[in-house]
Amino acid sequence: MKKILLLILVSTCLTAVGQVAEYDIVLKNGRVMDPETGLDAVRNVGILGNRIMEISASPLSGKEVIDVSNLVVSPGFIDPHVHGMTNKEHEYQAHDGVTTALELEGGIEDIGTWFASQRNKTIINYGASACHPWARAELMYETAQSKGNKDLERGSNKFNYLPVSPKEMQGTLDLLDKELKSGALGIGVPIGYYPGATREEVYNVYEFAAARKTMIFTHVREGKALAIQQAIADAATTGAALHIVHLNSMSLDEIGLTLRMIANGQKQGLDITTELYPYTAGSTSLESAIFDDGWQQRLGITYNDLQWVETGERLTAETFASYRKKGGIVILHTMRPEWIESGIKSPITMIGSDGMPYSRLAHPRTAGTYARVLGVYVRERKTLSLMDALRKMTIMPAQRLETISPIMSRKGRLQVGADADITIFDPNTIIDKANFEDGLKFSEGIQHVLVNGVFVVKSGKTIGNVFPGQPIYGKHKQ
Repeated sequence: MKKILLLILVSTCLTAVGQVAEYDIVLKNGRVMDPETGLDAVRNVGILGNRIMEISASPLSGKEVIDVSNLVVSPGFIDPHVHGMTNKEHEYQAHDGVTTALELEGGIEDIGTWFASQRNKTIINYGASACHPWARAELMYETAQSKGNKDLERGSNKFNYLPVSPKEMQGTLDLLDKELKSGALGIGVPIGYYPGATREEVYNVYEFAAARKTMIFTHVREGKALAIQQAIADAATTGAALHIVHLNSMSLDEIGLTLRMIANGQKQGLDITTELYPYTAGSTSLESAIFDDGWQQRLGITYNDLQWVETGERLTAETFASYRKKGGIVILHTMRPEWIESGIKSPITMIGSDGMPYSRLAHPRTAGTYARVLGVYVRERKTLSLMDALRKMTIMPAQRLETISPIMSRKGRLQVGADADITIFDPNTIIDKANFEDGLKFSEGIQHVLVNGVFVVKSGKTIGNVFPGQPIYGKHKQ
C-alpha cells in the first residue's frame, strides 16, 4: 500500500511540474466521474502507459486525442462474479463496460495452472478464488483410489453428496492453502451445490479463512433468510471476511430481511458484503443439487418457469427429466421486479453479473448487466443516481478486495496514479440489448473501453488482437 501511495504522489508531482510533455492518450472534454472522491466535472485525462497521469481542466497534449464530449468517463467496471472467463465472454463484458472479471463464487480448479494459461492472452483483467468443492472432491477421489473404488471418477457429481472424513478435511485445507499461494483471491464456497458438506465442514473452512486472513465468497444453501443467517453466524463466530453472492436469487421474497441482516451486521463491525444482478431470472446447471427433490416448493416455481438455454424452450415434466439426465444450463424465472429494485436501491449492495459461459441463448446478464443498471435503473426508473450506480460497479468492489489483493487499490478509481482501466459511455443512450428471447447482444452506448491504457473497445467496435488483461492475484501469491 505504501508503494502505491508513493507512486501516486510521484505521479502527481511529475504532472504538477510539467515533466510529461505529451501523453500516449488524452481523453478530451469528458464528464469525468470518480465515485471515491466525488469528482463530477468536465476534464481532460492524460494517460501514459498503463496509468492515469493527469486529470486537468486545461488542455493536454497527446499522441492520440479522443474527443469524449458529452460522454461519461468512468473507472472501468469490476465484476466480482463471472463464470464465463474466456475471451468469447470477455468481449461481451467489455462492451458492457467491464474491465476486470473475477470468478469468486465458485472459484477456479488448479488455479496456478489456470493463471499460467491466461498470461498475455486475455482482453480484460482476470482473477478467481480457490474452489472449495473441487478441493474436497480431489481428496475424496484420492481416498476412493486408495481403496480401489473405481466407481468414483475424478470430478464425479457424486462427491457433492458425500461428507469428508477428518483426514480428507485436513487435506482439503492444505490444498486450499496451496491455491492461495498460487494467487487465489480467497475461497469460493458455493455450498448450495454440494449438500454432502456438513455444517462442521463448512465451519472449518470459515475458520481456515479467518486464520489465513482471506475471504469467503459463498452461494449459501437453499433456505433464503435462514441460509443467509447461517453464513453470517459462521463469519461472526470465526472472524472470517464474508461476501454473499447474488443476494436477490438467494433471498427471493425475503430480500428486505436479508438486506437488514447484512446492514445491521456491518453496523456491528462484521466484515460482510453482498451483491446482486438486475434481472428477475437466474441461471444454473439443471443437473445440479439445486433441482433435487422439492425444488418447486423451495424456489416457488414450476416446470414452465425453467427455460432450456440450448433451445430457448420452456420445460415440461417430461423435458425436465430428459434434460436433467443429459445435463445443461437453464434459466430460472423466479423473481419479481420489486425485489430486484429494492436490492439495487440499497446502499450496501454491489453489482455482479453472475455471467454464464457463452451460449447464443445464454442468460442476458452475461452481456448486459452493467448497461441495464445504468439504462433502466438510473436513466429510466431513477432508482439510483448515476454516481451511486457507478459506486456499486467500481469503488465498492475495489475497496472490498484491496485487503486481499493490493493491486485493487489502483482499480475502480479515476484518479492520478490509478490504472488506466476506463469505461466511456453515453448516459443518454446506454442500455442492455441482450434478452431472454433472442440471446446475447452487445450493449449499446459504451463508446470506448480501455484496459491498462489499451483500447479494447473504440467507437463502439471491438479492437482485435489486443490482450492487455492482467492477472489479479491474492496477497498470498508466492
